[in-house]
Amino acid sequence: MLLFWRIFDMKKKKTKKRRRVILLIAEIILILLLTLLLFAVVKLSKIQKTKLDMDQVAINEDLSSETMDAMSDYRTVALFGLDNRTNNSLSKGRSDVIMLANINNKTHEVQLVSIYRDTYLDTGSGVFEKCNAAYAKGGPEQALSMLNTNLDLAITDYVTVDFSAIVECVDLLGGVEMTITDDEASLMLGYIQELNRLTGNTASCPSSGGTYTLNGVQATAFARIRYGGGDDYKRTERQRAVLSAMIAKAQKSDLKTLNALINTLFSDIQTSFSNADLLALATNIFNYKLSETNGFPYEKTAHRYNKVGDVVIPCDLSSNVTALHQFLYTDMAYTPSDTVKNNSEMITSKTGYREGDGF
Repeated sequence: MLLFWRIFDMKKKKTKKRRRVILLIAEIILILLLTLLLFAVVKLSKIQKTKLDMDQVAINEDLSSETMDAMSDYRTVALFGLDNRTNNSLSKGRSDVIMLANINNKTHEVQLVSIYRDTYLDTGSGVFEKCNAAYAKGGPEQALSMLNTNLDLAITDYVTVDFSAIVECVDLLGGVEMTITDDEASLMLGYIQELNRLTGNTASCPSSGGTYTLNGVQATAFARIRYGGGDDYKRTERQRAVLSAMIAKAQKSDLKTLNALINTLFSDIQTSFSNADLLALATNIFNYKLSETNGFPYEKTAHRYNKVGDVVIPCDLSSNVTALHQFLYTDMAYTPSDTVKNNSEMITSKTGYREGDGF
């Protein structure tokens, strides 16, 4: 009997010891998780957060429930790139880069669509001009409103960066590989010289076309080329190519590089996302897959007007927006709202160009 109690007591002590070990492991795991969460929150606090005045962000009231349902499986975010060498602000300035990043919530595929900065659209209150003026006139609220009302979208989130952020990011990634033509190499020179002066770098210019690992200044210069073959249409292709290469390289980077990117880049970003939103997006960062990219409008023409300069004219807006919804949301039944139809008619009336006149 005494032997039985001794064995029972030994088993009881072992059980208690095992429980203490399990509890200790659980506590260590909890501390590690809390530490990682705190680390993430501290890092995210570097990003400039802006609480949008949603009363100032317009969404077409006549947007159909069918269109809203088609968009519900996706998260569409507006990306703005500013050239703010004069005011050093992310809240105002002409958005030289306007992109839609469309995330499929189920597959995590990401589509990128460049909105040509000179596209002739209603920038607010019935004023038709280059669409990149919207950000300069009313910040992200007016820029989002411009996208929503002209394109039948319901975007409520945005990310804004300055060109200097791209320079730093590419350098931290160790450069991005790009294939450039002889003409592009020649046109990059002026942009590289300007960026060197602004950033204090001493980047050289490729002497000819070929495949190169471009540093931050070179990649940014490449993405900024506007003139030459293709004009703004080709420039947005370059921008999407550089961004795609950056994302692909970041997904393959080690934690040290990612940490350096966060420390350097996050202070050059402004966004409407909360820390909780950013953490939720970050959990899938290595699952995101870049899919097709293209530029909007699809059918277009270009014309120069004395008051607004060179503009890109959708031919016409309604048919282009229909193609956009088919591309982003696979919405083959989409029908433009009356707002989009009215804007389309106004553009035709003001420019004289209609469907079939574009290229």
